[in-house]
Amino acid sequence: MTSLQRWLTIPAFDLPEGVKEEALRVLAHEGSPDVERRIAAELLGDMSLVDDEVVELLLTILDRGDFSDELRCQAALALGPVLEAVDIDGFDAFEPPPISEGIFRRIQAALEKHYADNAIPKIVRRRVLEASVRAPREWHRQAIAAAYARRDRDWKVTAVFAARWVDGLEAMILEALESEDDEIRYQAVCAAGNWGIEAAWPQVSPILDLEQVERRLLLAAIEAVASIRPEAAVEVLGDLVTSDDEEIADAAQEAIMLSDGDLV
Repeated sequence: MTSLQRWLTIPAFDLPEGVKEEALRVLAHEGSPDVERRIAAELLGDMSLVDDEVVELLLTILDRGDFSDELRCQAALALGPVLEAVDIDGFDAFEPPPISEGIFRRIQAALEKHYADNAIPKIVRRRVLEASVRAPREWHRQAIAAAYARRDRDWKVTAVFAARWVDGLEAMILEALESEDDEIRYQAVCAAGNWGIEAAWPQVSPILDLEQVERRLLLAAIEAVASIRPEAAVEVLGDLVTSDDEEIADAAQEAIMLSDGDLV
């Protein structure tokens, strides 16, 4: 285990003093092992640690074509949570956001620029799109549709993942639910649940009854019930509340509660 890795499993508000400074030092130092720098970027993307200084460093790394694709990808992904939080809360909230409005706009502009640059490696452009949709803009819907239309499985996965944050892509999500690719199908279930797409029910509800099903797909389907057909939550999730798998039981109970249901 590397020196920073041990902090990844600890909530950021429980981190000891000095971890942020250590992560910044490791990330900024080009002589640090690449794996350490990636872990530092992941740590610094946490909402309790990110600020203008962190974002500036992450954008600098994303700009560096001589750095590894993996490091640039992690730098892009680390920008996603703060983008989403600030996009939702805005700059007039009671609590000031962790980054300034100017930095927020710089993130958006930088990610759009990098996505549009076909000279950048595919994996980096995919992660840039996946991060940027956390604060949707006008260009995203067309970019997602183009990514999904490619004859490239990786781009399709990214497109369906991104559809979770960008509206107006219901037809694409419904088509992706029919995919035989496990990852595409999983992302489609998440997207259908996020938007509460009623037409997705015939594809989502059978997942709950499968004897052999990928665990995360089942969890995604359970969560989707609360938004797709909340009135059916008690009926279709009741048996799962008593599952021996604590995570599945808790997920079912939470979905029922979110649906305003009540187990007798």
